[in-house]
Amino acid sequence: MSADAPAVPALSRPTVVAWRNAVFAVFAVNGLALATWMSRVPAVRDSLGATTAEMGWIVFAIAVGSIVGLSSAGQVLAWAGSRRTIAGSVGVGALGLAIVGGGAAAAGHGAVVVLGLALLGAGMGMCDVAMNVEGAAAERALGRTVMPLFHAAFSGGTIAGAALGALAEWGGVSTAAHFGAAGVVSGVIVLLSVRFLQLDALGATTASSDEPQPGWRERLGMWGDRGTLLIGLIVLGMAFAEGSANDWLALAMVDGHSVSNSTGAVIYGVFVTAMTAGRILGVFFLDRFGRVPVLRATTALAVLGLLIVIFVPSPAVATVGVVLWGLGASLGFPVGMSAAADDSRTATARVSIVATIGYFAFLVGPPAIGFLGDAVGLLRALILVLVLVAVAGLAAPSAREKRT
Repeated sequence: MSADAPAVPALSRPTVVAWRNAVFAVFAVNGLALATWMSRVPAVRDSLGATTAEMGWIVFAIAVGSIVGLSSAGQVLAWAGSRRTIAGSVGVGALGLAIVGGGAAAAGHGAVVVLGLALLGAGMGMCDVAMNVEGAAAERALGRTVMPLFHAAFSGGTIAGAALGALAEWGGVSTAAHFGAAGVVSGVIVLLSVRFLQLDALGATTASSDEPQPGWRERLGMWGDRGTLLIGLIVLGMAFAEGSANDWLALAMVDGHSVSNSTGAVIYGVFVTAMTAGRILGVFFLDRFGRVPVLRATTALAVLGLLIVIFVPSPAVATVGVVLWGLGASLGFPVGMSAAADDSRTATARVSIVATIGYFAFLVGPPAIGFLGDAVGLLRALILVLVLVAVAGLAAPSAREKRT
């Protein structure tokens, strides 16, 4: 974290630490909620008796909800403040999760599942912006890089959610009971945590700030801001790198490198582990060298890893490429969020824009890779990811720490 980053009014050390820990909890809860749904997708599909194509349309509801939540987050934050936005959005997401579980448990209620997924997506999208704005402010208060660790907490939440989902599946727990319990746990954790968040008290998201906050016209106009869009390019490339691995890496290793299904799953686990490790270790390098050199180095690692995976026929060597890919993709999203939030006055609007661009990659990435994969094979389809990561590396200077 640069010593020249915008200052946050002085708070006691215990207050700042409690604030940081509360943000960790919010990120982890969101990862838990997402993995709760993802871990039981096969069970939901079986309960509804849906075809693959029908499930594609059902799952699209979470994408639509996410866009609504992301696009409205700036206005809601300006009106309600960070604490109420985070608490309310997690509540909406928890309600949506419970509705999905209930609708799936009652066979034939696909419309109910769609409604629940839309609410889950809206809650998570809105909370994504709010928790990144809150996390960036906590990072400034701490005076060191923390945002990658917040995103590592999200990854930890997804690991926990996936493990609990596997246990629920093994134990024959209904989706109604599983999703309802996950929603309650998420809500309780966030309600206990939000009182330690400090952004509202500092007046950085609400009208109580001494500095005039941007109106909706100014927030909309930021979509034309060159610096914000360049940061969005960084996040777009890295979100594509992460999302394509989540959806296609295991299958690409099976089809392209002739490994078994179980080996493909293990290799995907290697990628997730490398990403998590990159986010934990990355804070040291960011504090020591700054954002731009680290982003250039990590995008180079991701490009090298993708080249190995795509063009080297040896599965063992390709697995080394997967490690490099995971390490390289680990920091782009969290660093982009930090860069977008450098100016506390415009942080909410800029984080909302950058997050929306990142979510666009998560939305269009899977079908784009799938479409290309049908035409040229999954490994060759990953060349698109490689190009976007290279573009992200070229845009790295836009994330330079703000100077005073």
